[in-house]
Amino acid sequence: MLIEDMVVPGAFVITPRQIPDERGTFYEAMRDDLLEKATGVAFRPRQINYSVSKRHTLRGIHSVSIPPGQAKFVTCVRGALRDIVVDLRIGSPTFLRHQVNELDAESGRSVYVPEGVGHGFLALTDDACICYVVSSTYVPGTQIDINPLDPELGLPWNCPEIPLISDKDAKAPTVAEAAAAGILPRLSKAGTP
Repeated sequence: MLIEDMVVPGAFVITPRQIPDERGTFYEAMRDDLLEKATGVAFRPRQINYSVSKRHTLRGIHSVSIPPGQAKFVTCVRGALRDIVVDLRIGSPTFLRHQVNELDAESGRSVYVPEGVGHGFLALTDDACICYVVSSTYVPGTQIDINPLDPELGLPWNCPEIPLISDKDAKAPTVAEAAAAGILPRLSKAGTP
């Protein structure tokens, strides 16, 4: 598999090496040893979540406060989506920078989102299904939600119509409001949250 750095430190795009034959295709979607070698952090799955969305559904930007923190290994298992990661770590040299990746079931491409980095996506197909393999179980009250349409972020969703968005995401604070409320993670001098 090919593991490539993103513009957001600690985030990676993972493209599997597919092995096709007359029956179809086989590939390794995730290897913890290779991921740990690339990231320098052990990733141990604690929970697996799926989200199924209609075309033009916008979900995110979501993260988890530290502690407990939550890294994510995100894969589109059906359909296609525009995936965006945003550095929400105050003190990071790439604070508020983002990267866009197109994920689809055919390519098997995934993204690794480290703790403290926000994540969201726009469904590009009907019945798009995304799988999140996460490093911690759900803890009520630790979710960090940022409005995905925050003009300060200016994220390139490029949705051809008004996106379908939950009330929770539509009413989520802007980055400035979240920073003023003290809910964004801080990057330590060692370079980790």
